[in-house]
Parts: sequence; structure tokens; C-alpha cells
Amino acid sequence: MSAAHTALYPGTFDPVTKGHLDIIERAARLVDRLVIGVAVNAGKGPLFTVEERVEMVEAAIAPIASRNGTVIEVHAFDSLLIHFARSIEARLIIRGLRAVSDFE
Repeated sequence: MSAAHTALYPGTFDPVTKGHLDIIERAARLVDRLVIGVAVNAGKGPLFTVEERVEMVEAAIAPIASRNGTVIEVHAFDSLLIHFARSIEARLIIRGLRAVSDFE
């Protein structure tokens, strides 16, 4: 699949929320392949292990992937975002905005 049609949606997903799922559903309509990057980020003191978060995201996105046919993958990563994006050949990074501070 062409890298031009691959997007990355990174986050800790601790836990995955309806807001995350809304963004995933919208992003899946824009690309052929969407990679959900679950950040290890132990410094944030996550409630769930990275393995649990990956499993939760996979379970939550299954209906989205089956509805629109987009390839949606979930991968844990512990590198710099740009390194992970390059490793999956993403050309687009998807981000959600939660508050005014996200604009700054």
C-alpha cells in the first residue's frame, strides 16, 4: 500500500474513549491505512499496561474497520513519534484537540 495513503494516530489511549473512537472513525474515511500508535510513555503513570491498551483499542476499533474497509492497525511504540511515523511510512499524523491549550 502506498505510504501517501497511510496516517498515524498516536496517543496513550489510557483508556480508549468515545472521543478517540470518533477521531479514528473520521480519520479512517480519509486514508487507505490507519495506524493507531499506542505510546508506552511510562512517565505518565498509565492505569493499564501497554499490552492491555493495545487490546482495548483493537476491540474498540473492530466495528469501525469492518464498516468502511480501511486497514486499521494497532501498534505499541516507545520511540520518538517521528521515528515511529517513518517506520510505518506514515505521511499524515492525526491529532485531536481537547482544550485551548492544545492549540498553543
